[in-house]
Amino acid sequence: MRTVRILAVALLGFIVTAACTKEQKTSPVKQVPVSATKAYEKYFGPAPTTDKGTCYAFVIYFPSAKEPGKVVPFPFFTFDKDSLKKVAVERLLGGMDVGSYKGEILQPFAHGTRILGLIEENGVITVNFSKEILESNAAVETALLNAITLTLSQFSKVQEVRVQVEGKESGAVAGKDVRKFLGHGGLERQPLTPRESAVLPPSPPRILSVTAMKDKGAKEVEEVNVFFDRPVEIKELKLTGEDDKSFEGEVYHSVFDMAAVLMPKDPSSFKVRMPVKVRWKVIDKVGRSAEGAGEFSLDVQEH
Repeated sequence: MRTVRILAVALLGFIVTAACTKEQKTSPVKQVPVSATKAYEKYFGPAPTTDKGTCYAFVIYFPSAKEPGKVVPFPFFTFDKDSLKKVAVERLLGGMDVGSYKGEILQPFAHGTRILGLIEENGVITVNFSKEILESNAAVETALLNAITLTLSQFSKVQEVRVQVEGKESGAVAGKDVRKFLGHGGLERQPLTPRESAVLPPSPPRILSVTAMKDKGAKEVEEVNVFFDRPVEIKELKLTGEDDKSFEGEVYHSVFDMAAVLMPKDPSSFKVRMPVKVRWKVIDKVGRSAEGAGEFSLDVQEH
């Protein structure tokens, strides 16, 4: 089951009428608080709740393209406790070049970089990367190491973060000086230090995409998701076509409050890459508000 589908499960119902919302009464569902790191709570406030099992909320720190050496925090959720830290590093490795953040986030890892291993022992996390990481742009090495260290050090019981390349923290790999890349200055086994001063404050909430979901092989969509970059409370939402006519249907908050989900009355109205106009007003869990109006090309995915 794809993450986009998980996020689209309805929790809190409301009907969109013109630009106003009206709450819909639903059967009570037992909600469980998401387990969040202190870093998540610092930048994004109280974690949401879920009825889908034990979930974990944390922060991925992506290098900024606008301010060299700085990182931008983003919320992330997973149900995978056993490989929580590896999931975090894999997500960091995947980069963040979607929606309204295109051009603002650097991809610091050189193409082909892989995670060879992640070991945690006595409060020390050692993450081992393939040699391709040494080809990363020297201008973003500081941000890359800040991103790795901050992302891993937020988890409880983590006291040190170390980075290896092909199992080495010193010496050379494929002709490259590992110590120079890691900024150890010749010192061996020097732990990396998280630098909170490198973290940029999150901007106001933004829309990432407008994505419709349909069953595999189906002709018509099942739901249309307006995805935000963090959990939000939706104050106003209106979806219209090129003719400015509103799309009718029930609208719900998704799991983790990161999307508004329209269950369209006329699913045949939605086609891949069609323009969808969105007027919205939201507020995140620490009081950052945002509103706007824009046109988005409809992405359609199958599940």
